Parts: sequence; structure tokens; C-alpha cells
Amino acid sequence: MRAKGIAYDTGFVRHGEISLAKFDPEVVERDLTVIRDDLHCNAVHLVGGSAERLEQAARIAASLGLEVWFSPYPLELEPAAILELFADCARRAERIRAEGAEVVFVTGVELSIMNSGFMPGGDVLERLGGVLGKPERFREISARLNEFLRQAVAVVREHFQGRLTYACIPFEGVDWSLFDVMSFELIRSAEVADVYAESIRNVVAQGKPVAITGFGTAAWRGSGAVAPRSMEIVEHDEAGLPVRVKDGYVRDEDEQATYLRELLEIFEAEGVDGAFVYMFALGNYPHRPDDPSRDLDMAGPGIVKVYDDLSWEPKAAFGAVAEIYARV
Repeated sequence: MRAKGIAYDTGFVRHGEISLAKFDPEVVERDLTVIRDDLHCNAVHLVGGSAERLEQAARIAASLGLEVWFSPYPLELEPAAILELFADCARRAERIRAEGAEVVFVTGVELSIMNSGFMPGGDVLERLGGVLGKPERFREISARLNEFLRQAVAVVREHFQGRLTYACIPFEGVDWSLFDVMSFELIRSAEVADVYAESIRNVVAQGKPVAITGFGTAAWRGSGAVAPRSMEIVEHDEAGLPVRVKDGYVRDEDEQATYLRELLEIFEAEGVDGAFVYMFALGNYPHRPDDPSRDLDMAGPGIVKVYDDLSWEPKAAFGAVAEIYARV
């Protein structure tokens, strides 16, 4: 693999609320230095909904010599608001690229299910419920999304001169002629385990550089079999905030480590250009070892466990990723 990477959360914005209340550039620099030196990454996928935070993190990553994947991540926005966010981020990303950094602009992630205007439904679960098991809907969704992506690429290219990609769900049917890199959110579950490596081989065979983004699972026993849904063991309050882990689940960091090791080995064997583990840390899912029912980290995809005071410790998955990246 050319790009050995991981996703780094700068704060997701939904309905005007940001998931990370605190954003300290000194902490970001500490984390990104660990990502470079201890995880042996040479690239980082910076995700979030604040253009300002993304620029701050990107400047730090660039100063550390990391390849920057500048990735605004719209949530529950209308298409016009997404274009406005992209334009702002593209200007910021270009300033960093023009100063000599290697920057790839990610023109959205799973836009069709994460935002309104592409398919029916008031939230992610409603939208997914409307398409799962209904492949006849995919063509309509693809047409609507690609029409938007043509607009988005035109807007971004007005301001950004580097490489572009889009992080897709396979059913979105993206027109890859618009982009320089094909990026796929390909998460292995038990249902697709027997064809997973073949699916990677098939997208690599299309000819353009391929990146795999958004892959990972949580640290509980059995999570690897349901990886795309491994965060669903958490109950939320009326405001949508995570509050407790449902009964019957057992913390198992080795499950997460084994899962990531196996996928990274597949990506290397099948010749992908880049891989971005999801993710380094999820700060709003804290680790509470003395209260398993509130140990939200058990459901989080982070490879470090974050405490309520925002300090963190590596999980077993941290060592697995570092081991693979050190030798590929």
C-alpha cells in the first residue's frame, strides 16, 4: 500500500451541534505525531463538519509530513448547504496544498444516506430502511447523487487544484470519471466475508487508484460479524446522545484487533493504493472500565480508548495496525 492511513475525528456537526466540544491544536499535534511515529502512518483522513477545524488539523498534519485527506463530512444537510461547505473547505485545502503539502480533497462521504435530498427518509435509519433489499431503487439514487457530484466537483475544482475523491457506499454507483481516486467504504461482515477479498480485487481491477475508507469494528465479542452495525449496541437519549450499552455484550479488544489485521492484509494482497482505518479515537464514546453499562468505548470504532477527561490509552487494535503498517 502506498498510503497507510487512519481517520481522525475533528468533530461531526449535526443540526448545528458538534460532537467534540473541545478542539485543542496541541492535542491534535500530539495525536497526529503518534499516528505518524507509533502507528507508522504516512497519511491521515481528517473528517468533520467544521471547515476551520479541518484546516487547523490539516496544517498540523502537513507540518508533520503526512499526506492529508481533507474530508468535510456533511450530516443532515441540504445539497445547497453541502456545496457551501465544500467551497469553503476547498479554498482552505488549496492554501495548504499550495504551500507544498500532499492534499487529497474528499468530496463527501456516503452523502446519499447521511444527508437529505438524495433519498426519502428523515434520518439515516429511515433512508437505509427504504433501500435495503430493494436494488431497484439504486439506479434512481445513483442518478440523483451523480448529478449532485458533478455540481460538487465543479465547485471544488474552482478552488482546489489537487486530486479529488469521494468515499462511496458501493450501491451509490458513482461516476468515477469525475475523480482521480476511487474510494470505497467497504466494511466486512459475516454476510459478505466469503466474497470480500474478491470485491476488493474487482474494484482494483478497474484501473484507477483505489482507497478503502471507513472500515473498522468495535471492541466487543462478536462485533466483527456485524461490523457495519457494531455501534448499534448503544442506547441513546431523546436528544440522540449515547447513554448506555445494551445488556448482554462483553468487551473484547482482541476481536477488533483481529478484524483490522485481517482486512489490512487483504488490502495489501489485493493491491489497493491506500487504506484508512476508521478511526483513531471517538471522543464522545468514553471508556468507563468501572461501569460496563456506561463503557461507551466498547461500541466505538476507535483504536484508542478515550476517558472522560480526554486522556487515552491504546487498545489491542492499535498494536495490530502498527504492526501491519510497519512492515507493508
